[in-house]
Amino acid sequence: MVRINLLPHREQKRQARQRQFVSLAIGLAILGVAVVGLGHVLIAAQIDNQNSRNTLLKTEITKLDEQIKEIDRLRDQTQALLARKQVVETLQSNRTEAVHLLDQLVRQLPDGVYLKTVRQNGARVTLVGYAQSNARVSTLMRNIESSPWLAAPELIEIRSVALDRQKVNEFTLAMQVKRAPPTGDSKPAATPPGKAPSGKKAASAPAKGAPA
Repeated sequence: MVRINLLPHREQKRQARQRQFVSLAIGLAILGVAVVGLGHVLIAAQIDNQNSRNTLLKTEITKLDEQIKEIDRLRDQTQALLARKQVVETLQSNRTEAVHLLDQLVRQLPDGVYLKTVRQNGARVTLVGYAQSNARVSTLMRNIESSPWLAAPELIEIRSVALDRQKVNEFTLAMQVKRAPPTGDSKPAATPPGKAPSGKKAASAPAKGAPA
């Protein structure tokens, strides 16, 4: 019987399997390194893209902030212009108010009443003056109520004082100036020449005998 020694053949197969294993391990290692490298490249690209987007967003946000500041500045300028326009319109609509006020004070002031001060704050006018009696003050208040430019007389204070060694009544009276003239009347009714309103003296009457 012939005997065959298989040990070299088995050793060759074992060595071949070892070589295949080493080759496969090296291939898998190279593949793993390639996958890791590719993943790193992709992640780095995404990070760079996101950083670029963040930079763009920051730039746009800065531009928007500047635009918002400009809008706020323009809004403030618009409000200031509107306020000035309102003031100008108010002055234009009431530019003759002082004339009407002084005219009505002369017209509505009865005999025996003299004014010391006239103060105006907006539409409110405060009169301080002297009257020979309380009835004269009542007449002044009635005249104010019937005036086309004055309204709402309010007696704040009246007291007896000595003026030029005479007893007179010092009064403080508040009233309102009508901002708009009565309907269909752009100015107070004219008084015929040489005549004063009913129950009142001519415009020059208060100056007669007025205290110094």
